[in-house]
Formats: sequence, structure tokens, C-alpha cells
Amino acid sequence: MSASTEGTGLSAAFGTRTGRVMAFDDALGAGHVRADVSDEAWYFHCTRIADGTRMIPIGTWVSFEVEPGPTGLEAVHLRRRT
Repeated sequence: MSASTEGTGLSAAFGTRTGRVMAFDDALGAGHVRADVSDEAWYFHCTRIADGTRMIPIGTWVSFEVEPGPTGLEAVHLRRRT
């Protein structure tokens, strides 16, 4: 992760990121999103999609934050990017 593009310290760990939905299972209501810059991937639950739709297509470009969750770090506040 580059300090110039993602920040440093806690802002790098928990700041807003951009990426793409790499997997989403409608039946489970869960998926994975991969960050653009760091190439790291995080789990997310459909309740973490900001617009409340509970579904998001694979390949959708999003912005999101990473926060501690019940299963470890996970993506939250997923918002579609245009």
C-alpha cells in the first residue's frame, strides 16, 4: 500500500478505499471486494451495502471502508462508483 495514495497509520487501515466486487452470492447475501491500490480483498455482508439494496453485481466498482467485524476485518459502507 502506497502512503501517497492510501494514507498512513490508522487512516490507511480504516480510511475510504476504492475497488471492485469480485464475488457475491445472492443466496448467502455475502461477497468479497478487492481494493484497487493494495490488491487486498475483504469479505462483506449484504447489509453493508450503503444504498440498502442487499444485492450488488460482480464487477461493480465501489468505494468502501474496512472495519473490524464478527469474522475479522470486513468491508462496510459499500457505495457504487460511476
